[in-house]
Amino acid sequence: MEESLTAFRKLLEIMDELRAKCLWDKKQTIESLRYLTIEETYELADAILENNMSEIKKELGDLILHVVFYAKIASETNDFDIADVLNDINEKLIKRHPHIYGDVKVKDDEEVKENWEKIKLKEGKKKVLSGVPKSLPAMVKAYRIQEKARGVGFDWEKPHQVWDKVLEELQELKAEAESGAEQEKIEEEFGDLLFALINYSRFINVNPENALERTNKKFIKRFEYLEKNAQENGKDMKKMSLDEMDVFWNEAKKHKNK
Repeated sequence: MEESLTAFRKLLEIMDELRAKCLWDKKQTIESLRYLTIEETYELADAILENNMSEIKKELGDLILHVVFYAKIASETNDFDIADVLNDINEKLIKRHPHIYGDVKVKDDEEVKENWEKIKLKEGKKKVLSGVPKSLPAMVKAYRIQEKARGVGFDWEKPHQVWDKVLEELQELKAEAESGAEQEKIEEEFGDLLFALINYSRFINVNPENALERTNKKFIKRFEYLEKNAQENGKDMKKMSLDEMDVFWNEAKKHKNK
C-alpha cells in the first residue's frame, strides 16, 4: 500500500511540474483532452482483447494520467481536485455496497447489480437509463441499456424467450427486405434484430462488443493471409474468382494463427 501511495504521489508531483513548465501540457484544457482520453480507452480495450498484460499495464497508466490531468486543470479553477475525485468515488462505492458496508443481504451478483440501480434512483437519478452516455457506440449502448433495464426487473425470464424474439425479428427483417419495403423500414427491422441478438448475448454470458471485435480481428488475419499468398503467387485479387480466393481463405482458417 505504501509503495502505491508513493508512486501516486510522484505522479501528482510530475503533473504539477509539467503543468507549470511544459508548453504542451500548459495549453491543455478539459475539452482538448477529451478525444485523447477516448483514444486511450480504446487502446486499453484492444490490449484487453489481446490479453496483453504488458500493454494493459501501460494503457492503465495512460488513463490514470488523464484522470490526474483533468483533476489538475479543475483545481486551477477551484472546481475540484484529485482529493475530491477520490473522496466522491469512495463515498459512492460504500453507499452502493450496503451488503459489504451495511446489513443488506444478497444471494448473488445479479442482486448486487439490481441493488446498485435501485440505489442510484434513490440518490436522485430520475430515469433508469439516464446514466447511459449518449456518445457510447451503439452496440455498447444497447448492452448497457438492457443491463440497466434488467436492474429494475424489466427483462426476459428465460434464454429461449429471447431466442424466439431473435427468430421473430429475423423473419420480420427477411420479409421487409424481400418485399421491397422502404429502406427506412428495412433499417428499422435490422436494428430490432441487432437489439434482440445483443439481448440474447446477455443470457449466454457473451459480451457482444468483445465477440464482434474478436471476429473482426480474426477476419483481418485471414484476409491478410489471403492477400499475402495471392501476391506471392503472382495473382491480382481483383481478377481472382471467389473459388480461387476460397483456397487461400480455407488455408488461413487452418493456419495456427487463425
